[in-house]
Amino acid sequence: MSVLTPAPPRSVPVPASIAGHRLGPLRVSSIVADPWPAAHGRSVVLCGREDHITLVLPQHGTAALLLDGHRLPLRPGTFAVARAGRPVVLEVSEAFSGTVFHWPRSAAGLTEEDLLELSGAAFETDTGTAALVAAYLGRLARPVVSLDPQLAGRLATTALDLLTVLAHEHRRRAARAVPEELRTTIARTKEYILRRLGEPGLTPETIAAAHHFSVRYLHKLFQHEGVTVGRWIQRRRLEMCRRDLARPSARPATVATVAGRWGFVSTSHFSRVFRAAYGVTPREWQAGTREDVTCSALPA
Repeated sequence: MSVLTPAPPRSVPVPASIAGHRLGPLRVSSIVADPWPAAHGRSVVLCGREDHITLVLPQHGTAALLLDGHRLPLRPGTFAVARAGRPVVLEVSEAFSGTVFHWPRSAAGLTEEDLLELSGAAFETDTGTAALVAAYLGRLARPVVSLDPQLAGRLATTALDLLTVLAHEHRRRAARAVPEELRTTIARTKEYILRRLGEPGLTPETIAAAHHFSVRYLHKLFQHEGVTVGRWIQRRRLEMCRRDLARPSARPATVATVAGRWGFVSTSHFSRVFRAAYGVTPREWQAGTREDVTCSALPA
């Protein structure tokens, strides 16, 4: 397990304690790290495996998350996400406590684009979707005795759904300014698409015709979203399929039924794009195949 920045030769790890519990595929770890008199090397490796996503939610004190050679300050009122494939190192300079959330990449349901939007930024938790994420995760940080396994899994999935919303919100904020008239047209077009998401015949041509503008103009609208209209439709369809496949049921729907419900004509094509987006096949997702989370707080 390696850190991103080399520690000085005389580095000394931080004394840290960890206690955790599980909610389906989600591991929740409460970390308390005491200050250390050494001048350098005060760090805790939170996770170094490539198949996990890590979110750090501070409660007391300040620290820094080391990601890709960058130092990201953290304090109460913020949180940060590290995407899969990146070791997560917490640098501690004073008494610090917080909660760390680990999801297997295969269970996350977040696309690579979502993860790129979330990783490497400290989110303020006072307003907007980030506030909802922090409040919800704060409740999940408290262990619940005798929680039904299916309910535990749904709680973990809801947390990831909130992160997906946050990624989309962050992407919109990062996009260049769009005139109000265009924003209204884009919103109206998206609403139309979402109402007809399950229709296999939903195409750029039918969408443009319904709004009395050209296909070229439709593609120009979605350039402001940083994605093609076809790609945007596919993402929304995949999100709905993922939710339906994860829905507890005594007689779960088949993969083909769910794919057809949301506009996928070919089950094999659906399986390929689902795996490309989420790292697992639809059947694996539905069956609840999860890799065990073994990340923990270890001295660097």
